[in-house]
Amino acid sequence: MSDNILENRHDFLLIFEVTNGNPNGDPDAGNLPRLDPNTNRGFVSDVCLKRKIRNYVEKFPAARKSDVANGFDILIKSGTVIENEQTEAEDEGKKQNSDLKGASPEERAKNWLCREFYDVRTFGAVVSTGKGILNGSPFGQVQGPVQLTFAQSFDPITPLEITITRCCVTKNEDEKKERTMGNKYIVPYALYAAKGYGSPAFAERTGFTKDDLRLLFEAILNMFEHDRAAGRGEMIVRGLYDFEHCGTQHPNNAEQNKREARVGCFHSHKLFEGIKVSLKEGKTFPQSYEDYKVECAWNEKNLPPGIKLNFLHEPAKSPLGPIQG
Repeated sequence: MSDNILENRHDFLLIFEVTNGNPNGDPDAGNLPRLDPNTNRGFVSDVCLKRKIRNYVEKFPAARKSDVANGFDILIKSGTVIENEQTEAEDEGKKQNSDLKGASPEERAKNWLCREFYDVRTFGAVVSTGKGILNGSPFGQVQGPVQLTFAQSFDPITPLEITITRCCVTKNEDEKKERTMGNKYIVPYALYAAKGYGSPAFAERTGFTKDDLRLLFEAILNMFEHDRAAGRGEMIVRGLYDFEHCGTQHPNNAEQNKREARVGCFHSHKLFEGIKVSLKEGKTFPQSYEDYKVECAWNEKNLPPGIKLNFLHEPAKSPLGPIQG
């Protein structure tokens, strides 16, 4: 694994929109867009967002070559048999001359999975299937350093059921029909927010690096650009605010500063509350992004000590440099 391990805690807020699309259908409700029945505010699951991040990394595997110690394969994808990958990891972990770190075959097997698969060392995984050495082992449940919440819309959504027609039929017995009917659900417009967290403590366990974090942010910013579909034609990332914890101590007190950067310098929920989203005056129901007012209450004077705010959706303002390719 790389020595370039993530050392600073990160809390980030993602804001994105959907127009005339279904951002995340609910299979328990006929693929109706997910919503909270109490408030009618829309949901997009964390699993849905992680899927899009995985898809981006899988589509552009050659985009990351700076960290040669780690691979960028994806474990959780269509066609993967997890038990097969787990068996290969266990075989690697049992090798006496393995270059993998770890005091036991189980730990080395876990480290092999984290080294080879970007999504395992980022989000974690449960790899304790079958009857191998990881079954029943604490190393069979990998907790990833990056966690995402459900995204929720700022205002209630009104899903529409659209009837569609098709000029060909599906089955031979329907050949006398001129066309068949179907339906699809869309949300005319909604603006969503999701929260994310990056933990240096868990990054050490999986080998998650600073380059991995840059790739994560790149994937988030571009994930909808390469996920177009009939039901997701217009999804756009409107904001990605990264609160980086850097420590409050003088450079002479490096160890204490490093500890503060790992633990965190301020509560994440209070940092997120500084990004305020509201409807503009006179608007009662949003129809486009222009109907919203997005304000950042944080500035150089009131930003809590030890916190750096990176506007990742505006690379010119980001101290991390160009994130987007």
